[in-house]
Amino acid sequence: MPDDAPDLAALSPWARELAQTFVSLDSDIALVIDADGVVRNVAQGHAAPLSAAVRDWVGRPWVDTVTADTRGKIERLLADVTSTGLARRREVNHPSSSGDHIPVAYAAVRLGEHGPVLAAGRDLRAIAAIQQRFVDAQREMERGYWSARQAESRYRLLFQVATDAVMIVDAGSLRILEANEAASRMFDLSLDQLAGHDVVAGFEHHSRGAVEELLTTARTGGRAAEIRVRLAGKVGSASVAATPFRGAGAMHLLVRVRQAEGAAASPLDLGRSLARLVDGAHEGVVVTDSSGRILAANPAFVDLLRAGDEGALKGRQLGERAGLAPAEIESLLTAVRRHGLAHRAGLVLRAAGAPAARVDVSAALLTEGDQECVGLMLKLVDRATDEPQPESVVLTPLAARLGTADLGTLLRDANARAQRQLIDAALQRVGGDVAAAAALLGITARTLKRRRGPGTGDAT
Repeated sequence: MPDDAPDLAALSPWARELAQTFVSLDSDIALVIDADGVVRNVAQGHAAPLSAAVRDWVGRPWVDTVTADTRGKIERLLADVTSTGLARRREVNHPSSSGDHIPVAYAAVRLGEHGPVLAAGRDLRAIAAIQQRFVDAQREMERGYWSARQAESRYRLLFQVATDAVMIVDAGSLRILEANEAASRMFDLSLDQLAGHDVVAGFEHHSRGAVEELLTTARTGGRAAEIRVRLAGKVGSASVAATPFRGAGAMHLLVRVRQAEGAAASPLDLGRSLARLVDGAHEGVVVTDSSGRILAANPAFVDLLRAGDEGALKGRQLGERAGLAPAEIESLLTAVRRHGLAHRAGLVLRAAGAPAARVDVSAALLTEGDQECVGLMLKLVDRATDEPQPESVVLTPLAARLGTADLGTLLRDANARAQRQLIDAALQRVGGDVAAAAALLGITARTLKRRRGPGTGDAT
């Protein structure tokens, strides 16, 4: 022991009482250890005992009370306290009857040169639980991040092959952040030149005020809007649509420009785009006309529907062949025709001869002159649907009330629960579109809102 260290030998007779005092002040457990490293006394906090099994530690070597991987820490702690009189904090694990380890942080002091060692410990299970929740939350965030990145990748592929000019614009400065090849050709600027360019500058002088007003309205109103204007240096008019969305924590605008007159995209250009879309994607891809009739599909989509080959799908209605409700398809196609791009999460495919599949869908509008077609990319989420089952979700909670309410009351409650769950399922299937969900259920939007209860509104 160092010469300047205080002599605590006088406290040796009071080791048991000191142990009890330690746990009453700031520790969860305190041990009295003899010169051979054997536990001679154990004191636990009364509020939350560490474990009932600690009674059996008395008379056993301290190292035998911890897991094999932390025995070395106890040995080093005892060596330190023997040579210096004090030992720094070390974290060890005690085995428990439940199979889980009990993490404890110990510090120790020796009561005199030949006196016993007093070790005070803090139960770390609460801290470990918080740490585990943090790790789980971090993993969940990472899963959400990569899921969002994958969705973004699918969306950007469609963004790039869409034959309409499509630009992502900063809502505050109205400067272009990103654009596709069609926008580069339309405005006669390279993609590098378009980046940072004022989006309004690409339109004819007299149309700029209307375009700026359109973008401001979309930004402040939070809703999509569309106008007809003229492009700078171009013959004929064009339609411009703007849709607000949040990306990377900032408000952006998705701006689509489509020439209403003038030179149309060549069949060769469109064919190349479709080939890139259908053959180059690893996920299910299908191209339809504006009414939803299948024009082309890649092998992944054919496999998703267990259709055998592409020929079995061509000419068929996508909604009918994939087992989607008419309201779901109409909602998606309407959004694509209006905004140029659309996304729906959690649609359930119920194709004949194939297991039900939940998918996320990204869609882009592809145009050849007066002929419109839509490219859709489908990412499989899972093969088994997770829609609520009436018996488990509706009846089980009500069964617990048997004896506390009469049958009529229970049936009315069951009906109300079932209605809310079916309405929620319909809203989820159509991406929150109240009108489309109401059509899916065969009721009016007003009735849907009333039956679902307060807080129901149109999705933006």
